[in-house]
Amino acid sequence: MEARIQRAVERSGRQRAGVTLVAVSKKFSAERVREAYQAGLREFGENYVQEFADKQPRLADLKDARFHLIGHLQSNKARQACELFQAIQTVDSVKLLERLDAAAESGVVPDILLEIKLSGEENKSGAAPEQLPRLLEAASKCSRIRISGLMTMPPWSEDAEQSRPYFRRLAELARKHSLKQLSMGMSNDFEVAIEEGATVIRVGTALFGSRPKPQTGAPQAS
Repeated sequence: MEARIQRAVERSGRQRAGVTLVAVSKKFSAERVREAYQAGLREFGENYVQEFADKQPRLADLKDARFHLIGHLQSNKARQACELFQAIQTVDSVKLLERLDAAAESGVVPDILLEIKLSGEENKSGAAPEQLPRLLEAASKCSRIRISGLMTMPPWSEDAEQSRPYFRRLAELARKHSLKQLSMGMSNDFEVAIEEGATVIRVGTALFGSRPKPQTGAPQAS
């Protein structure tokens, strides 16, 4: 993994320190997260508030670990998300911004990224690019939270080059609005994302392997 990242940053004339690897640990046990931590990883991505709430007590001693929420966040879980995560990458509405700002008043303020939907896929979350100025204006009126960057998830493809236009577009939006952080790229296309300016890559399968399948009849996290 490190060799792949290093080659990508060298191709793009960047420094390795400019790319944060977030290990996507959703659906994996706290024990697997601990193993990854012991192997040197420090940033982890989770999709579901309740799933991580169940894991967190068994990981509380990992003092320098940081946990990112990279799945859709319902506004009624904003307070719990602020208590659990050091970064929330999927903010996509003014309502959610305001809920997070209110929740952050009583706790640690997480890093906030705005999720931008650049594809036409109906099953994907995210704000449309034309909504970005309104979101940034709303954020400027918040008393605690600040927006550090943008996040996107292009349509999945075996051909990583298919993701490049989406990454390039997100980078353009970030430059236009003077935002420094770009969370983009997963196991299949993170090298292209780095070439287009990613500062955060979200990698799961390439680190942990295939995710365990839920048992029949087992409740689903949300």
